[in-house]
This record gives sequence, structure tokens and C-alpha cells, in this order.
Amino acid sequence: MPFTTGIVTNTRDFGTASSNIVVSMKNESLEDTATVVILIFASVDSSSFTTAYAESFTLAPNETEITTYFISGNVAYEVQYDVIMPAENNVVVSVFGIDEFGNLVQDQRYAPSEYMFIPDLSPVTE
Repeated sequence: MPFTTGIVTNTRDFGTASSNIVVSMKNESLEDTATVVILIFASVDSSSFTTAYAESFTLAPNETEITTYFISGNVAYEVQYDVIMPAENNVVVSVFGIDEFGNLVQDQRYAPSEYMFIPDLSPVTE
């Protein structure tokens, strides 16, 4: 079951802009390995989005992966993820925006309960 943050505005006009986003994943299963797909779409003009990053991670039981993605210069972005296996409720994913000084951008944080379900991941574009 794929999920999304929705489109996130990333300009100083609406607070502090993020120069990086941190995606944290943890496989809570003590028995099953999980495969997680992360897609990050970015826009420099808020009208057209391209795939900035498309990655797949294999997480062993009880393993954590924390990855940082550079998004500075984009006025909007979206993070989508899907857990291929096992059941998606065994993997916890969070997203946090980080400014150029390494500080958390408070209005750009997404905990597991804040994601929206989507029927499919968006197609990867260039």
C-alpha cells in the first residue's frame, strides 16, 4: 500500500525552506525482511514535478535506515513510499525537512500517522 506526504511547499515565503530532507525507515518486524521503495519528486516552479530520487531499500528485521536527500532550490517536493513486503504496518517511515544550518524545519515533518494513502506510486519521470 503506497503512501505520500502530499505536495510540500518549500519556500521561505511560508516559513523556513529545507535544503535537505531526511527519510527514516525502521522495520519493526523481528522475523521478516522488508523491501521499501522511496520516490521523491521535486519542482523548481510548482507546476511540473520530476523524479529527484528513486531508491529501494532492503531492511533486515529490526533494522533502521536513515537517508538524507538534497532538495535545495526546489519550491515544492513530495515523498512517496511503498512497502513491498512484508505487510506495510511492520515498517515505520518518517520524513523531516532540514534547513541549511542542520535545523529541523518544524512545518516539514511527517510522522507515520500523517501520510495519505494513494492507490499507486507515481510514475518515475525525468
